[in-house]
Amino acid sequence: MDADVIIIGSGAGGGTLARALADSGLQILILERGDYLPREWGNWDPQTVFGEHRYHTDEQWRDQDGKAFSPVTGYHVGGNTKFYGAAVLRRRAKDFALRQHQGGNTRAWPITYNDLAPFYDEAESWYFTHGEAGADPTEAPRKAYPYPPFPHDEDIALVDRALREMGYHPFPLPLALHRLADEPEQSPCVRCPTCDGFPCMLHAKGDAEVCGVRPALQHSNVRILTGHRVRRLIPNGKTVESVETDQGSFTARLVVLAAGAVNSAAILLASASEKYPSGLANHSDQVGRNYMCHLNSACMAIKPGRENRSIFQKTLALNDFYEDSGDPDYPYPLGHIQGLGKVTPALLHAQRPLMPIPISAWTASHSVDWWLTTEDLPDPNNRVTLNADGNICLAWNPKNRESHRRLCQKWREILQKAGFMGVFFQAMDISATAHQVGTCRFGEDPADNVLDPHCKAHDLDNLYVVDASFMPSISAVNPSLTIMANALRVSAHIIQHAKGGL
Repeated sequence: MDADVIIIGSGAGGGTLARALADSGLQILILERGDYLPREWGNWDPQTVFGEHRYHTDEQWRDQDGKAFSPVTGYHVGGNTKFYGAAVLRRRAKDFALRQHQGGNTRAWPITYNDLAPFYDEAESWYFTHGEAGADPTEAPRKAYPYPPFPHDEDIALVDRALREMGYHPFPLPLALHRLADEPEQSPCVRCPTCDGFPCMLHAKGDAEVCGVRPALQHSNVRILTGHRVRRLIPNGKTVESVETDQGSFTARLVVLAAGAVNSAAILLASASEKYPSGLANHSDQVGRNYMCHLNSACMAIKPGRENRSIFQKTLALNDFYEDSGDPDYPYPLGHIQGLGKVTPALLHAQRPLMPIPISAWTASHSVDWWLTTEDLPDPNNRVTLNADGNICLAWNPKNRESHRRLCQKWREILQKAGFMGVFFQAMDISATAHQVGTCRFGEDPADNVLDPHCKAHDLDNLYVVDASFMPSISAVNPSLTIMANALRVSAHIIQHAKGGL
């Protein structure tokens, strides 16, 4: 055998799991489709990142109407955490239970917040998390954060003050950044404006390469092979016998999929065989189904009489509409609001090249920027499939559109009261796949779930999935920390299983 455990993918799930297994003595092999992201000036250049999409895949997926689109995703060691904004929020305690929305209900998890809480603690420690316990009134009881919260730049502090004066409860956004506030000259993080959506040239972002793969590779029993795209898994009875890549085949006692919700489902579907005609681990017919991706909108709020001189503005969040809208005639959750990385003139020009430069420069310099998130809901018709050529097809008709519209409208009204004359929104479309979850949900019933509560496939004895595929619901906060915490939760079970204890 090539390893005791093969991990397919090195992102939030796979990278975290590799580190969690590293001191077990098991032989660990990570198979990563991409390579290490090149460290170059383009990492911080808006035109390179957002205009040319140099670091994103050039593959084409198809939507439910057969129309081709380019997913904003990439394949690198560390996965999409190389580009995330490092916002790492825990799910609220109520997010683990059935939650009623205007567009339908979520699905309860087979575990609770308390089951995951100690692993949230550990993940926050590994990923340099800054925050303030108790500042968010919707957050469950928790330990103190490993690091203090990021202070606000002046213009964000003004918004924070205005929100409090209106009776709202803004709080410091939890961030996974290696910032040493007391030793700024020694700090890897320099609070630069190229964090949200950019790779970090300084390796100061708490991503899965820096905090997962690199520490794991310090152990002699862990190795990684880059440039190995997994094509399919070859079953033998109720076990995965080998992992077939475009570079060869590999064997292990246990196989762990962590390729992302879309690609993990695609690999299982591509692994159809005579015994598994609808795809591997798909006796329930749920592989690929219940794809969810947040309803997200970017917001630019413009105050004509004041230039926003913030460098690092992604420090503020608001959950006052997370549990309900506040409107008795609409008693449903709306979602989460957080700061967005500062929109600079160069970044706006890269994304809107037809806008006259003087207009884009003035607009960007006078805006404060936000990210609004509403929970998508599980729907079996929102799914990943493969076409006749084996290429990915993604059907997605997001739920909860009315709640998201109301969240945007409420935020517009609040910002206008705070003095922002122009408030503009841009909704994300199907290509924005960064918050992809679902497709291989976990649960007790094998007839209705792909994975058991330990994230092992119901249909196979040696296959686990630890990316966001396992999630039966998405909540309205960024999924990264929950993926990391769950990988830590599952790691103990995998070690016991691999050593023959189960």
